Amino acid sequence: MAALAGVARSTASRAVNGSHEVSEKARAAVQRAVAELGYVPNGAARALVSSRTDAIALVVPETQTRLFSEPYFSDVISGVSMEVAAADMQLLLILVRNEGERRRLTAYLRSHRVDGVILVSVHRDDPLPTLLEELGTPTVLAGRRGENESLSYVAGDNHGGARTAVQHLIGAGRTRIATIAGPLDMEVARTRLAGYRDALQRAGQAPTDDLVEVSDFTEEGGGTAMRALLRRAPDIDAVFCASDVMAAGALQALRSAGRRVPEDVALVGFDDSIIARHTTPALTSVRQPVEEIGRAIARLLLDQVAEPKRPRRQLILPTELVVRQSAPGDRTSAAKS
Repeated sequence: MAALAGVARSTASRAVNGSHEVSEKARAAVQRAVAELGYVPNGAARALVSSRTDAIALVVPETQTRLFSEPYFSDVISGVSMEVAAADMQLLLILVRNEGERRRLTAYLRSHRVDGVILVSVHRDDPLPTLLEELGTPTVLAGRRGENESLSYVAGDNHGGARTAVQHLIGAGRTRIATIAGPLDMEVARTRLAGYRDALQRAGQAPTDDLVEVSDFTEEGGGTAMRALLRRAPDIDAVFCASDVMAAGALQALRSAGRRVPEDVALVGFDDSIIARHTTPALTSVRQPVEEIGRAIARLLLDQVAEPKRPRRQLILPTELVVRQSAPGDRTSAAKS
């Protein structure tokens, strides 16, 4: 290619790599040679020289079933993939479903096959974030392990969103408000539970353990938790669920128990996913900008890859309550619905 362009190999290399230290005449000659020869840069050779792979790993330590049943994941992946594609990099989706897959991923990361890692669905005792810190791999989390998270992360305002949801139920005249919380080894679940309790305390209603049921972020888990709450506290008149998927399961359990939603029991979810708009009645839910969370995560990671010593950043994006038929603004409208 250099011979065809009539320039030195070093000049051709700089031109192909976008260096500004090349004259416009030489750059144009190299571009003509590239077009004529159909030249494509050798990624492996580039990686050897630059120590870059131009690949980002998006790691999800969850089962395949949950990945494809939970709209949150698809929206995050969509946001991440748009930013990574715009940066002309490759996105690798890696599921970690068991200890064997965790060991293989650890070996893969130790061999520096990717420039950075996005970790979605963070569990408190997951060893991966600590490993990534030890390896010095640029890493951004979707969520965080706890309040003192040391890595960069992006999350929605889980505490504020949950508090707003429960305040809405209190304002609608609900007095026995239960919650179905997510697994407490995840900060997202603990924070939403804290927001629920905060709203009750602010309203002078002491939160009690009999109104809290912990489950997983699945429809089956939501249904099981709802049935347990009805057995333990049959007089509940509202439920805040830590996800729309769990709320869908809770809705089916309420219907099977002969409870009308929202007349007997108001129901609120979290995420404002496509599920919220397709239940009957449509689900009141806390909207968080999931796709934007994905885009923000990718931008933070790409910045870290470009500047490894860049200070870590931690972003909390705002949420808002979207009111629909499952939890209208007051009991009067519930009775009319």
